Amino acid sequence: MSHFNDFNNAQVAKLPNHLKQFIVAQNYEKYTPIDQAVWRYVMRQNYSYLKNVAYYPYIKGLQRAGLSIEHIPDLQTMNDNLGKIGWGAVTVDGFIPPAAFMEYQAYRVLVIAADIRQINHIEYTPAPDIIHESAGHAPIIADTDYNNYLSYFGSIGAKAMFSAKDFELYEAIRKLSILKEAIDADEFQIAKAEKELRYISENMGEPSEMALLGRLHWWTVEYGLIGTLENPKIYGAGLLSSIGESATCMQNDVEKLWYNIDTINYAYDITKPQPQLFVTETFQNLIDVLETFANTMAFRKGGTESIMKAIACKNVATAVYSSGLQVSGVFTDIGVGTKDEVTFIKTTGPSALAFKGKQLVGHGKDYHADGFSSPVGRLKDAVKSLEDYSIAELQALGIITGEKTELLFESGIKVTGMVKDIITESNKLLLIAFKDCTVTERNGNILFKPEWGIYDMAIGETIISVFNGAADKDAYEEITLISNEKTHQITYDDKTLKLHDLYQTVREIRESGEGLDKLAEIFAQLKSNHRQDWLCALEILEIIYHKKIYHQLEKEIQVYLEIKAGRELDHTKLISDGLHVIKNPVSQLIVGD
Repeated sequence: MSHFNDFNNAQVAKLPNHLKQFIVAQNYEKYTPIDQAVWRYVMRQNYSYLKNVAYYPYIKGLQRAGLSIEHIPDLQTMNDNLGKIGWGAVTVDGFIPPAAFMEYQAYRVLVIAADIRQINHIEYTPAPDIIHESAGHAPIIADTDYNNYLSYFGSIGAKAMFSAKDFELYEAIRKLSILKEAIDADEFQIAKAEKELRYISENMGEPSEMALLGRLHWWTVEYGLIGTLENPKIYGAGLLSSIGESATCMQNDVEKLWYNIDTINYAYDITKPQPQLFVTETFQNLIDVLETFANTMAFRKGGTESIMKAIACKNVATAVYSSGLQVSGVFTDIGVGTKDEVTFIKTTGPSALAFKGKQLVGHGKDYHADGFSSPVGRLKDAVKSLEDYSIAELQALGIITGEKTELLFESGIKVTGMVKDIITESNKLLLIAFKDCTVTERNGNILFKPEWGIYDMAIGETIISVFNGAADKDAYEEITLISNEKTHQITYDDKTLKLHDLYQTVREIRESGEGLDKLAEIFAQLKSNHRQDWLCALEILEIIYHKKIYHQLEKEIQVYLEIKAGRELDHTKLISDGLHVIKNPVSQLIVGD
């Protein structure tokens, strides 16, 4: 992918291929003058309200992230600015898998949905959009304690185990969001997809590690408050980018609780306003709570319970032997000894072996296409773990390349065959390959027969870690790098294009201070040809109110908008909020804030 654009940003340049495959070009020119006006409207609302309730550096933060109130951010500008604080940004297409999202955070790259919400979803949209991602997450990223939390959260989240239900839920959400945005959406199909999603989410069973981490993410990164219970400030991006909820959340009927490890017991519903919110005194406390939870996770605990989580997830996971050998695949079986220790593990289907995240040569999923299985434990009567034996010590045991040998494990598993190959890394024994090999359990059950080919026996006394996904994702995953050339050409009808021109002219008049005499004619066109529009009239009113000119026109537009607000219920709040910001201007504050 020679034309991969890293925006001259060190963090973006470091991204591995399995993450690059989600990146799409921003195609800045696709944003229409209405899109730009929607951005400006939401940002002015946010600023007008948030300057009192947001955690301190909102406007400074916007500037440090390369954002402005006036224009939809351009990715290059954002990367130039974020690069100075060790972060980067890329645009992706809608929802991406949660584990990939986490990994981007670990690489200190913000993931931004390239699209912007339609004017008819201006207050809130469940689909990710550029307002939420950049106006919500980016302004606070300059805070070192916060951005350390974010990247640390990403590195933990990327290893979290899923349940099979989590994968179903993700697919259902993505399917529904694509159907809803489709131009030729079929109502029946949408209703069916909504019903499926409801069924899955009502029958999730025990929450997985990822689901529990999802709660911590929701109550901090998306909906978090910081400070005191009596006077908290907002830092969560979900609140910062939803004009509606950022106002109501400070009211007393929304309970404020201290953020601690118990917060993990609070599920959330993405479709409703939050019944309670959690306050942290410091960002360091967020890291401490995350650390407490991470200590319970399979990637730190290993052992039987962790392999059981891998079997339950029915998707690719990685188990790490105490020797450092990493086995990636779909786990389907486990042997458990008398002390609940793991004695045997098995994967089915394409599997791969790696060490320190790099696939071992010749041990990719083509070679292990039908799965992998191996004992875990130490040899009977051995004084130390097999992985710590030197080549000389192996020879003393009769383990010599080209010769037949027999190994008996404490668990009773017996391996007989001719030693073909011995693999070591960093003074640890990782693997012994056998020809003509038979593997049996204590009860005589046969685990491997000579006619199945070469037997690769993994070495390690215990399973020390189990995590989601493959160890070497670039080698394991099917990577389909999406070309940057894709453009979303939406064709607008003539009437809409004329409305775009009106918005563009109003912007030019506002920015240059010239051509004010055209405003009356633009308003006349809005009234006769674009009755459904409300935002352009607001923008004209803003200019003449602040210039203190055309009092008669000012009154006319004011009345037109007030009647509209009375008649069109879905525009009532939007128009009155817009009028409020015109009458209580924020422009002079922005510069010196």
